Amino acid sequence: MLGRLRSSRQPSAWKKGAHRSTLHAARRLALLVALVVSLLPAARGQEPEGEPEIPSLLVENVHILKPGDETTKVQVNVVLRAGKLVIVTEDRVARDTVDLVVDADGGFLLGRLKVGMTASFIVLDKDPRLDFDVLLDTDTHTTLAVREGNLVRNRLLPSAPALDEEEVPKRSGWLAYTPPPVALPLDYGSGERWNAWTTDWTSGTFLVALAVDRQNWQDQDAQSESQVGNLNEFEGGEIRAFRFGAIGTLNFETPWTYTLFAATSAFDKGFDSSRDDDLILFDARLDIPVFENGVLSVGKQKEPISLERMSGGLYLPMQERSVAADGLLPARNIGVVLSGTAAADDMSWAVGVFNGWLDSGGSLSDNSTVGAFRVTGLPAYSADESNLLHLGFGARFSDTRKPGRIRTEPEFNQSPLFIDTGEFVADQSTLFDVEAAWLRGPLWVFAEYLWTDTDAPSSGDPRFSGHSVTAAWNLTGEMRSYNRRSGLFGPVPVSKGVYQGGKGVWEAAVRWSTLDANEGTLTGGDVEIYSVGLNWWLSPSLVTSVNYRWIELDRFGVEGDSHGFLARIVILLD
Repeated sequence: MLGRLRSSRQPSAWKKGAHRSTLHAARRLALLVALVVSLLPAARGQEPEGEPEIPSLLVENVHILKPGDETTKVQVNVVLRAGKLVIVTEDRVARDTVDLVVDADGGFLLGRLKVGMTASFIVLDKDPRLDFDVLLDTDTHTTLAVREGNLVRNRLLPSAPALDEEEVPKRSGWLAYTPPPVALPLDYGSGERWNAWTTDWTSGTFLVALAVDRQNWQDQDAQSESQVGNLNEFEGGEIRAFRFGAIGTLNFETPWTYTLFAATSAFDKGFDSSRDDDLILFDARLDIPVFENGVLSVGKQKEPISLERMSGGLYLPMQERSVAADGLLPARNIGVVLSGTAAADDMSWAVGVFNGWLDSGGSLSDNSTVGAFRVTGLPAYSADESNLLHLGFGARFSDTRKPGRIRTEPEFNQSPLFIDTGEFVADQSTLFDVEAAWLRGPLWVFAEYLWTDTDAPSSGDPRFSGHSVTAAWNLTGEMRSYNRRSGLFGPVPVSKGVYQGGKGVWEAAVRWSTLDANEGTLTGGDVEIYSVGLNWWLSPSLVTSVNYRWIELDRFGVEGDSHGFLARIVILLD
């Protein structure tokens, strides 16, 4: 399940002088919780209340407390099967999949929770951080207790019937229009993580992403070799990406969100840059709430156009973005984006203005000024958003102060340029993007068509165009989330990884993509690529994948074919 990073600065409700520091309070609370859970119910000599052997249990509307944080709480649903914890999730859980459903009515869960392990915990009717006496009289305040996987106390009422369809809560999303480069799963123990911090004024999490590739070109015909050279020279392994940074909040009355990520020069467009500097600043963005449902994003960020370009690389079922998205759209730019929702959150919109003079040097007038916008909508969706249709449209205008050039690899990073127009003079360009997506449970199908009208008389005013159609199927049944604010789909949720005794998530994908740069007087190439991929998420922090591509290139008056495999391992140190 994909969660969101949260922080809210609320007035402390501790009695004045009762606790001198959050650290001391957290230690005391943890000690008492361990004592309560380990002794319950044996210390009182009680017979267990309720049924001790419940095959499966769903506890709805219970709060998880962050250790070491005296204000933050997250309301979740908890599922146990055969005494073991299956999932802790903010999403609704189908009630017909469990034997017993109880409503915690906003109670507070304390105890030992680890997915895949035998559960021991209690649910209290009050927040023990606000009323310390709750822990001194657990017999009165405990509404539900599980010890070593057995239900030993249950004073909770059965959960109410499902809400009417129009009342079913929808998933909310990341505060900003663009989600962070590395998704943050909900972690009820994040206060104990080495890389997370929380203070009165700020909170955050330090993250690292490492991707390692192994390229194996299978074959190419003589025509292909005459176009791009011998592909065997590009075989081998490489560190594809090494990214590091932080995501967090500035805790004003309405929190601001910051995103800061950097990488080294070896890791380019698939992880969002074509720069050759020793250190690349990918994201330096501040997201500021400006009105109801509105956010102003300032800094280096993605331009608001294209579902595929805006999605994080790890969110997509293929290892690299399509040749059309990579060849026609930039990775990042410096500017401001204003975004929001409309039509009862059934639509999202965003508009931005950019100029990259801080990155590339020179003055504002020396660099292209870009205006971009994107509008998305949900014309049809089910109450739980497990079946939905997404449509979107975007446009991008540039006054093209520098020579234009369309170039890209064939969706393999270890490859020569298959598409390359060389530099050409243009007065301006306008790009349009049309997108559509359908989500049906574990099935996700999406398509995009992009075209660029270029005002370049000396090159015959070329119109470059390309499209991609992708289908992905989660073989283990998981469903992606949908962010109504951004009109984007979340990464594959991993509820039970192999380290918790599960299978992880297996995802199969296919894609057909094209890009035509043989336009006007330019012979940049016309490429068509057929791809098949298989991803295995062993945990939310570890994924291995294999992609195969068959590439057909029409360039220099000949048509060449080539194909190959690429294996990748991605590790998120979070």
